Amino acid sequence: RCSCRPSGGGLVQAGGSPRLSCAAAGLVSKDYTIGWVRQAPGKEREGVSCTSMNYGNTYYADSVKGRFAISSDNAENTVYLQMNNLKPEDTATYYCAVMKSLGASWCGTPSLMDYWGKGTQVTVSS
Repeated sequence: RCSCRPSGGGLVQAGGSPRLSCAAAGLVSKDYTIGWVRQAPGKEREGVSCTSMNYGNTYYADSVKGRFAISSDNAENTVYLQMNNLKPEDTATYYCAVMKSLGASWCGTPSLMDYWGKGTQVTVSS
């Protein structure tokens, strides 16, 4: 279990650059992968970006590669997602999620996540 509460969502103009954050409180081990999964209305869940806390390996979905940047504060068990040049198609509910293993590349398969936090809505207007 972890208390994974994201923040930083909201209504953003296209081209905006908000930053999401999520503190994975309650986790005992640092050997996990944490990141972001989003779901747009009527769409399947999409693994957006993840990082392995101990090793710093990262994953980015093709749809956000080059625009988003994930980072972490290991001491605080907090992960950030810097979102740049937002597009209307980025509109979705973004979930903070944790996998109890080291493998950021598996972020692309949301079903592999073990813990799910609350979602934060990101709405991009044109």
